[in-house]
Amino acid sequence: MNARIPILKLRNCLLVSIQWEIDDQTALQFQEDLLNKIHETGANGVVIDLTSVDVIDSFIAKVLGDVISMSKLMGAKVVLTGIQPAVAITLIELGIHLEDVATALDLEKGLETLQRELEE
Repeated sequence: MNARIPILKLRNCLLVSIQWEIDDQTALQFQEDLLNKIHETGANGVVIDLTSVDVIDSFIAKVLGDVISMSKLMGAKVVLTGIQPAVAITLIELGIHLEDVATALDLEKGLETLQRELEE
């Protein structure tokens, strides 16, 4: 599947909802697309919703961790939402620690969390 992951702009934030299991090429394309979108829009916040992602492999987990770090380097705070138990277990088992990343149970709470983060 070579579909691109949609990235929506809402005020000063970007919203990403990953709706399917992604392959390595899609993950790399997403990384590039998100960083370009942050640069183009000047967004200072990103919400990445993983509600539909049931499993994650080591490469996708690494790309996700990299995307979060790269977004921060570009001045955008990131909130992850909807992390499934299996995904959380995989991330930790692979050594991808996201201590500095805010999380929320769903997209609505994620947007609230991001707004609080941006007000600090």
